[in-house]
Amino acid sequence: MTNKTDGTCDIPAHAWVIDEISAERQRQISEEGWSPEHDDQHDTGELGRAAACYALASAGSRSPVWRIIEQLWPWAFEWWKPTDPRRDLVKAGALIVAEIERLDRLAARETDNG
Repeated sequence: MTNKTDGTCDIPAHAWVIDEISAERQRQISEEGWSPEHDDQHDTGELGRAAACYALASAGSRSPVWRIIEQLWPWAFEWWKPTDPRRDLVKAGALIVAEIERLDRLAARETDNG
């Protein structure tokens, strides 16, 4: 990161968002205990569906998407913790990362076994 003479830096704005998503993913692992082994048990799209729900929730509580969320949410509703639109999108991003990581581990195992 190089500081410019005007006090700004030349890190793209999206880099901060990616850092937030990464930090949320780490929080899910360290504070919630959702380890890769735990995530690997969710092999019917649950992580992706949860991500979709948080992304839909960012539309706001007056949006008609709540009926969809009720049907799409993969776990007990005690685990449903929407906050505000931006934070919900960060959670969605972290859940997408978790699902991609799970798919990558699955593909690696299949390659090793194949």
